[in-house]
Amino acid sequence: MSRVEQLRDSAAAWIIRRENGGWSEGDQAELDAWLAESDANKVAYWRLKHSWSKADRVASLGIRSSDVARPARIARYWKPVAIAASLALAIGIGTIRYAGEQPAPEPVLAAVRFDTPVGKQRKIPLADGSQVELNTRTVIRTAVTKTVRRVWLDKGEAFFEVAHDAEHPFVIFAGAKRITVLGTKFSVRRDGDKVTVSVLEGRVRVDDAQAPIEAAASSATIAGGGLAVTDGPSILVTRESRDRVEDALAWRAGMLKFDQAPLSEVAAEFNRYNRRQIIVTDPAVAAIPIGGAFQASNVEAFTRLLRDAYHLRITAESEKITISGE
Repeated sequence: MSRVEQLRDSAAAWIIRRENGGWSEGDQAELDAWLAESDANKVAYWRLKHSWSKADRVASLGIRSSDVARPARIARYWKPVAIAASLALAIGIGTIRYAGEQPAPEPVLAAVRFDTPVGKQRKIPLADGSQVELNTRTVIRTAVTKTVRRVWLDKGEAFFEVAHDAEHPFVIFAGAKRITVLGTKFSVRRDGDKVTVSVLEGRVRVDDAQAPIEAAASSATIAGGGLAVTDGPSILVTRESRDRVEDALAWRAGMLKFDQAPLSEVAAEFNRYNRRQIIVTDPAVAAIPIGGAFQASNVEAFTRLLRDAYHLRITAESEKITISGE
């Protein structure tokens, strides 16, 4: 499928989604962001929208709501559109050139951006039947159809439930790493160049994003109950760590779990979920081991527990809570 066809199919998915009802301000923001990515997106979208009659074209064509996220299935309902310089000039958004571009190794889809603010989570169904759940302060971009399954984790953490499809691997790009999976449940967390993969079920492969997907020299496979941490070219894999994996996924229930982690790390985790930040000023206090389960959004209750259990000095202000020794 050519890039022009891919753009047309992506535009078709947006039009069907909008016409199908339930359109929200968030949906409009996502569409606006996609249109702003390139003039090619604008050309494809407005050309198809203009070609429809003023009547309810969705109903007259008999397209079901289940087809909204299936651009390849939608595409057969109209004639192919040739996007050329003359068309671009005619609708006033410039000239688009495709002839000089290098052919992509796989179909190019317009990626749709999703994000979450501080302390919030969000579930997103994908067109292939998979689902992704975003943790606090997370940004992802998705380009997913029945035949192309690509996600970019720009920052933050996400839990994936991937629909099994042996012919079309689900691939996640997180910084310099690529995570490839056929069907499983796992999370990916990105902190700058550091990437952590926690596998609840199934198997995933982690390798360098720039390496050929067939290469095995720099890859590692993680099975259910396993956890991998990457930093640069190094990949550390721990197996038989199901309890650690479940603790790492406690955020899905609004909780944070720790097993004798230093207070400095615990404070950093709480700070991911709250605008009111914990500041630990005493190195000896920062090294105190912390274990237990805590509500991620209730930083005040956590610091009260620290005060009562360790007799620490807690100074609460509007934007921060400072912890120090007595």
